[in-house]
Amino acid sequence: MFKLNLDIPDFLNTYWQKKPVIIKNAFSHFADPISADEIAGLSLEEMVDSRFVTNKDAQWTAQHGPFEESFFDTLPETHCQLIVQACNHWHSETAQLIEPFKALPHWLFDDVMVCYSAPHGGVGPHIDQYDVFIIQGQGKREWKVGAKDVGQYTEVIQGGALRQIEGFDAIIDDILLPGDMLYIPPGFPHEGTTLEASLSYSLGYRSPTEQELLSHFADHTIANDLGNHHMHDPDLPAQSHYGQIGNQSLTMLKQMLHNAMNADDVLNTFIGTQLSQSRHQMNLIEPDPEYRLDELNDLLQQSVSIEKVPGLKALYLEDATEQLFVNGECFTIHSDDKALLSLLCDQNAFNSDDIIMSPQLETRETLLTLINSGYWYIA
Repeated sequence: MFKLNLDIPDFLNTYWQKKPVIIKNAFSHFADPISADEIAGLSLEEMVDSRFVTNKDAQWTAQHGPFEESFFDTLPETHCQLIVQACNHWHSETAQLIEPFKALPHWLFDDVMVCYSAPHGGVGPHIDQYDVFIIQGQGKREWKVGAKDVGQYTEVIQGGALRQIEGFDAIIDDILLPGDMLYIPPGFPHEGTTLEASLSYSLGYRSPTEQELLSHFADHTIANDLGNHHMHDPDLPAQSHYGQIGNQSLTMLKQMLHNAMNADDVLNTFIGTQLSQSRHQMNLIEPDPEYRLDELNDLLQQSVSIEKVPGLKALYLEDATEQLFVNGECFTIHSDDKALLSLLCDQNAFNSDDIIMSPQLETRETLLTLINSGYWYIA
């Protein structure tokens, strides 16, 4: 287990989405949860999002995985970096890095990106629009952070795929050693340069954009056959200008949109499903054959551990105790079993003894679906 030397409430008040900060010795006696060889192994997998970036002689290249094993036989010794996204989905020890940050909401959390970098490796100066905690593992990296972007930076594309900026004046310029951590809010340019072969871990926290919410809300409306009503105006007046949209019609059409965007039950369900949708592949553990309900009931009697697959987002609304949102889907939990919401959403695992006396049939059927879908499994 990793212990974070940081007062989270104080950090939120002082730094969160306000200003960057380096926290020296954020993790005492930090030990890397994963090796460079294991990172390379993950980059061979089809379902894992990986990149290999080089910057020799200021010539940038970016290659996307999956890679062949032979790819790693002739790698350069400097000016390169291997990046694996959502490493926490595939490597349980890396997933443990999330535990000290659980005072931050799960719906904001995106993934743990792991980088192995040779000396002088990096991805260049760039700006992210999400919060990131960068934990230094083995090796040393120099980090520079500039003032927040208010339109003063010029974006360039390097190597056909890398979004960078031309440069910035540093307000932070320091070297991170194992266990040190850098927090960067959205919109602050930054650049890391490796001084000694290095492992680093980036925990990203990302909210959806307005465009994403609007686009996906339209998809949600269509998929659930909502808002399938035309405008009706029995008091339509005659008009003398054929091509004109009258104010009365315009007001009614606006009201249709207003009504669609202000239906609380619909919006609550949409937001729950949207925020629970993972942006990365997961290693689902589907039983074969699937459990029957009577088999699940028998298992629950045997004091078994029920564990969540790494990377799964399970969420619930503060004021709604009968809806469970899992990976973009909405499930029903009986109102008598609301304690199960916390077990499913707030814990990585729980014992069947915790629920054996409570779940109603409706809830057990939901639990059966979740396990047969591979989201939770009997350990």
